[in-house]
Amino acid sequence: MSEFVKIVEVGPRDGLQNEKTPLTLDDRRQLILDLMQTGLQAIEVGSCVSAKWVPQMADSDVLFAGLPKDPNIQFSLLTPNLKGFESALAVGCKEVAVFTAASESFTRKNINCSIDESFEKFSDVMREAKAHNIRVRGYVSCMVDCPYEGAIDPQQVAKVSQRLLDMGCYEVSLGETIGTATPDRVKKVWDACLAELDTTVLAGHFHNTYGMAIANIYQSLLQGIRVFDSSIAGLGGCPYAKGASGNVSTEDLYYLLSNMGYETGIQLDALMQASRNISNVLQRNNPSNYANAYWQKACA
Repeated sequence: MSEFVKIVEVGPRDGLQNEKTPLTLDDRRQLILDLMQTGLQAIEVGSCVSAKWVPQMADSDVLFAGLPKDPNIQFSLLTPNLKGFESALAVGCKEVAVFTAASESFTRKNINCSIDESFEKFSDVMREAKAHNIRVRGYVSCMVDCPYEGAIDPQQVAKVSQRLLDMGCYEVSLGETIGTATPDRVKKVWDACLAELDTTVLAGHFHNTYGMAIANIYQSLLQGIRVFDSSIAGLGGCPYAKGASGNVSTEDLYYLLSNMGYETGIQLDALMQASRNISNVLQRNNPSNYANAYWQKACA
């Protein structure tokens, strides 16, 4: 039997929150309904944050509440504070996510606090999540480079990851936030983390600014990582990193994994239809190499 690699679809949240074209709640719902047809087992629906600061994520709790439930799909919401967690809890969300960074400068620019203060902010979330049997996933930005500080010490990444796990996160996703990494540097980060942590509690989240995301994922696979975040049609970017393009596309990640013999559970036709649909809604070109090759072949 082929080894399974889990794909966490972050397009509806991490992707759309940085897209310039605002979508209606119906548009966002249709994207998730399309993704539900693909065989993906984990979909990040949105973020319970102030619409004033992230208008693209307005009413994420309402969106979550209106989705048909599927026992084979784990839906999640990003909840950076207790107020956000309470909104998620009220609509029956069973998994939330919290985030920090391995860079002090990035944390201050992103969420207006230090790394230590970020942990204080979501300590209440962790406590309430435990009380209500809600799973918590952690995000760590800037696993390799920070747009303000430059290179990040791999030991710092390992330290922050360990703190999240100690607080109760079941998994920590390390974000290569600005897409500047190369496989040799990614290897050093995983080496530092894996000296202390098991592969089963770590995930990779790679951006494709310089076209290195797939190469970096390949390196991660070699080191035993078996969970990766990706975004349909390469949606997203980083608002705090000038020029940073979107997350690695789910289509390109699927192509890599399936052709290397890994099982993903994804239904290709449904994935490509979801990709085409959201690209049409946003009226943007799809940056996925695989998607472009797929449709060129289909139309030939």
